[in-house]
Amino acid sequence: MEPIWAVGLMTGTVLDGNIDVAILRTDGETVSKFGAWTLAPYPDAIRALLTETLDAARAWNFEGPEPEIFARAEEAISVAQAHAVRDLVLSSGLTLSDIGIVGFHGQTVLHRAPTAGRIGDTRQLGNGQAMADILGTKVAYDFRTADVRAGGQGAPLSAAYHAALLRDLGARGDTAILNLGGVANITWTDGKDRVIAFDTGPANAPINDFVRGLGLGEMDKDGTLALKGTVDQARLAKLLEHPYLAAPYPKSLDRFDFSASMAEGCSPEDGAALLTAFTTSAVGKGLDLLPHRPERLIVCGGGRRNPAIMSMLPERARVEVLPAEAVGWRGDAIEAECFAFLAVRVLRGLPISFPTTTGVSAPMRGGKIAA
Repeated sequence: MEPIWAVGLMTGTVLDGNIDVAILRTDGETVSKFGAWTLAPYPDAIRALLTETLDAARAWNFEGPEPEIFARAEEAISVAQAHAVRDLVLSSGLTLSDIGIVGFHGQTVLHRAPTAGRIGDTRQLGNGQAMADILGTKVAYDFRTADVRAGGQGAPLSAAYHAALLRDLGARGDTAILNLGGVANITWTDGKDRVIAFDTGPANAPINDFVRGLGLGEMDKDGTLALKGTVDQARLAKLLEHPYLAAPYPKSLDRFDFSASMAEGCSPEDGAALLTAFTTSAVGKGLDLLPHRPERLIVCGGGRRNPAIMSMLPERARVEVLPAEAVGWRGDAIEAECFAFLAVRVLRGLPISFPTTTGVSAPMRGGKIAA
């Protein structure tokens, strides 16, 4: 298949108020051109609606009928994200007829990993058909459900794209990608056919929730609190005994599996320092599980903008750390680019999840296409 223009969308679980939108020209295996990208802000009303929706999702917990608010949130985000796609495409000098497919991840409101006696579950809000109708383009959506129904983790799905980026760098096990969103996930490849990906632990979510719960803003901006705090090493050591951290991959997390309660009773500074130290130490434990421990991490996602995280990673994860921009990547666009890439794979009938990334028994296709 010849490369086509595709648009990818991503909104993370930390609800930073932005819709990540990126354009790629790709055949679903390599990238031939990076197009325009943007962070399109949600209206405050939608951001507030999504915060309420996440609360409702946790109360629902896959039991009984879905909360009524899901339908309202789904409509709002589908329309807002469709408009964000249109605005970026037209401002970039392309037309919607130039776009072969849009990858619409939707908003994750709840994710439950499988256990020995129960398959997992996952819910992303997003109406692919509504978006297709608005844009007049094909839309790939619902990327995770098929994997979960087949016994997989449903996450992380970024591995295929991350591996393509690593191959372009010539990485052969010495370099891995760390994405720091609400949750932290890692992708490693041997430079050939072996690709491993899993969630290492929390990232920004507990830190943001801790700071927000104290009424000190939406996040630890610039790592200011954590850099002033002192890590309680004994308490950190106890937290690092959590069984998830030593569990073999494949494995995945919900945004709320590790919470701000880990820092309960701490001062703002010491609590932020503790949560930051836990996140970075958990990354180190994840690296220890890989077949070959990488020497460096290329960091993407919002967490790379936190100097406290970036300064703790080399010490606590025992690895060299580079922001995505240091190798010429667009750190805020990578996850949106990923879903443009995956959308083309869905269109081509190529697998988007693998035994060593989500735990499915064989490489698996996924996603649905609306037109």
